[in-house]
Amino acid sequence: MRSPFRPAALPDPAILNDHRPLIRSLERRRLIQGGLSLGALTMLTGCDVRRPASVQAALLAIRDLNDSVQALLFDPNKLAPTYPASMVLNPPRFNAYYDVMKVKPVDGAQWRLELSGLIADKRPWTVERVTALPQRTEIIKHVCVEGWDYIGQWSGVPFRAFLERVGADLSARYVGFHCADGYTSSIDMASALHPQTLLATRYGDDVLADPFGYPLRLRMSTKLGYKNPKWITAIEVNNVRPVDMWDKPGYSWFAGL
Repeated sequence: MRSPFRPAALPDPAILNDHRPLIRSLERRRLIQGGLSLGALTMLTGCDVRRPASVQAALLAIRDLNDSVQALLFDPNKLAPTYPASMVLNPPRFNAYYDVMKVKPVDGAQWRLELSGLIADKRPWTVERVTALPQRTEIIKHVCVEGWDYIGQWSGVPFRAFLERVGADLSARYVGFHCADGYTSSIDMASALHPQTLLATRYGDDVLADPFGYPLRLRMSTKLGYKNPKWITAIEVNNVRPVDMWDKPGYSWFAGL
């Protein structure tokens, strides 16, 4: 007997093909498991799978719900595991949306860190000023959304201490980053203030090498690798969420571990 709920004409499963990058992102974040079918998507979200825009909206709704839940569950005082120096990978593994041969070194002598938004002291910072601040070392795990990880040793300025020093509004919602290669990213203020979040200037016993973010990169123990921008040239504090490069492809914004 044919189910009365079964449509006379089934939608073409190929309709999901245009959304594979977003689906793979959700699968990597374990938001969906074992592949997504049209039937499962319809049951989860009630969307009209015959309309590509409806499919896209449904997938993004799953992503945004996960982001909201992660933010609610995030404990700003819980520390991530740390590891002995003997486990540190040296040199670290390169990660970016382009090949390492395309990295354009930053001239440290000319580099300036610009500040904007809800910050009292917006004077730009030089490499010398940043590295003169008290530093801390964290040996933590870098986890990539592609499924690989490694243990690294990063040293730098605790981000909370830096934000306090420049008079940032710590009750603001977001911190945004602009980078020398055009990369943009943003994080929630709670993650920025986490005790293990660093503005890193060194890896292992050495100054950051060009491919790994010289002269300044963000290093967090609480988020996936793509939320840790390298070659930072500007920081903004705001209550309006700054532009994030991975929003358009559909990656998780919160990206918590």
